[in-house]
Amino acid sequence: MRLDPLRIPEDAWSHGEVLTALAARDIGGLFRWITSLTGASQSRIGAAVGLEQGYVSRIMAGRKVTSIDVLERIADGCRMPDHARTTMGLAPRRTAPPTGPDRRTPSEPVHRTWQEDVRSAAELWRGDVNRRDVLQQVAFSSAGYTLPALRWFTAPDPAPVTQSGRNTVGQPEIDTIRAMTATYRQLDNQYGGGHARDTVVRCLHQEVTPLLTDGRYDHGTGQRLLSAAAELAQLAGWQAYDTAEHGIAQRYLTLALDFAHAAGDDGLGAEILAAMSHQATYLGHTTTGLDLARAAGQTARRAGVPVLTAEAHVMEAHALAKANDERACTAALHQAEQALDRADRSTEPQWLSYFDEAYLSAKFGHCFHALGRNTHAERFAVRSLRMDNRYVRGRAFNLALLASVHAQQGEPDRACAVGAEALTLTTQLRSARAVRYLRDLQTQLAPHRRLPAVRHFTGRIDATLGRRR
Repeated sequence: MRLDPLRIPEDAWSHGEVLTALAARDIGGLFRWITSLTGASQSRIGAAVGLEQGYVSRIMAGRKVTSIDVLERIADGCRMPDHARTTMGLAPRRTAPPTGPDRRTPSEPVHRTWQEDVRSAAELWRGDVNRRDVLQQVAFSSAGYTLPALRWFTAPDPAPVTQSGRNTVGQPEIDTIRAMTATYRQLDNQYGGGHARDTVVRCLHQEVTPLLTDGRYDHGTGQRLLSAAAELAQLAGWQAYDTAEHGIAQRYLTLALDFAHAAGDDGLGAEILAAMSHQATYLGHTTTGLDLARAAGQTARRAGVPVLTAEAHVMEAHALAKANDERACTAALHQAEQALDRADRSTEPQWLSYFDEAYLSAKFGHCFHALGRNTHAERFAVRSLRMDNRYVRGRAFNLALLASVHAQQGEPDRACAVGAEALTLTTQLRSARAVRYLRDLQTQLAPHRRLPAVRHFTGRIDATLGRRR
C-alpha cells in the first residue's frame, strides 16, 4: 500500500515555534509537533519520511539529524513549503513559474538536472562512508520507486553533460571505473554483497565524486562518465540489497537510474529497473515489482537488447508467481525464452554475462516453486545447477531452492542433503539473502524436526550461522 506524505496545512508551517525548531534543525521537536497536530504515530511518521520507527523514536528523544539526505527526505515527506525548507537551510523545491508557453502549474514536478543528481549522489556516498549509523535507518518504501520510474519515462531529454572543471577527464579514467566495477562484481558473485561493499562505496566517494564534480569533459565524455558511475552505483545498491540494507539499496539504485537517464543509456536503465523489480518482489511488494519489471521490458525493447527483454520478462513472471497468477506467469516465462533465443550474446554489455541458461532456469524454478508446481520447480532447479562455478552465491541460492522444493514435496532427507551443500557455500559468503533462504528452509523442515537427519541439519544451521543475517 502506498503511503502519502504527511498532510500538514501549509499555513501551519508559519507558526513561530515551528520556525524556531526548523532553524535549529530540531527534528525531534518537529516530529513531536507533527504528532500533536495530526495524531500521527512514530510508525506513520517513519513511513512518510522513509525512516525506521526506532530511528524516529530516537530522534524524538533528542538524537540529532545532520545528514542533508535525511533532512531532504523529512522535508519531502512532510510536504514542507519553500519558506520552511529554506529556514532549515535546504534548497526550495519550486522555482519561479516561467512566463512563456512552457509554463507549469505549481503542482507539477520540476525535473532535476544531472548536476543535482551528482550532488545528491555525492552526499549519499559521503554519508555512507562517514555516517553509516544514520543511513542504516533509512527504510525501504515501495512508493519510493514510483517517482524515479515515472521520471525515467517522462523527463525531458537530458541537458548536455559538459563541465569546465580543473582536471581533464578522458577515456582512461572511464575505463578505470569500468575495470574496477568488473572486479568488484566478480567479488560480489563469489563472496556476497557484504565482502566489498565498503570498498565500493569508498571508491565512489574518493575516486568517482572528484571526476564528476571537479572534472573537465565534453558531452560525449560526460555521458560515458555518468554511465560508468551509474554502473558502479548500481553494483553498490545491489550489494546493499544482498546485505539487507534495503533503504540504502533503494537510494543507490534510484540515483543510478537518474545517472543512466542523463547518460542516455537505455540498456543500463533497463538493467537498473530490473534490479529494482527484483528487490521489490523479494520484499513482498509484488505490484511494485510487476510495474518495475514492465518498465524494464519497455526500456529493454527501446534499447534493442533481447537479453534485457528476457530478464524483464522473468522479473515480471516472478512477481506474477508471487501474486499467484499462474496463467500470466507462464506466459511471461514463455516470452522470456523466446527473447533469449533471439539474443546475439556477442554484442551485449559485459555486465549482462551472468544472464544465461542456468540463471533463467533458476528463475523458472523460483516461479514454479512459488506457484506450488513442485515437479516443474525441481526440474528447473536441477537444471540451474549446470552453472559457472565462479557464481558461488548463485549456486548457494540454487541449492537452497532445490532443497526447499524437496521439503515441500515431503522429502526431508533429500532436502537436508542438498541443504547441507547450500550451507557449506553460505559459510563462505557475506549475504543476508543466502542466510534467509536457509532460515526459510529450516522453517519448512520444522514439521519433520523429530527425524535425525532434520535435527542434525537444523542444528548445524544454528551452530554455523548463529545470529548472522
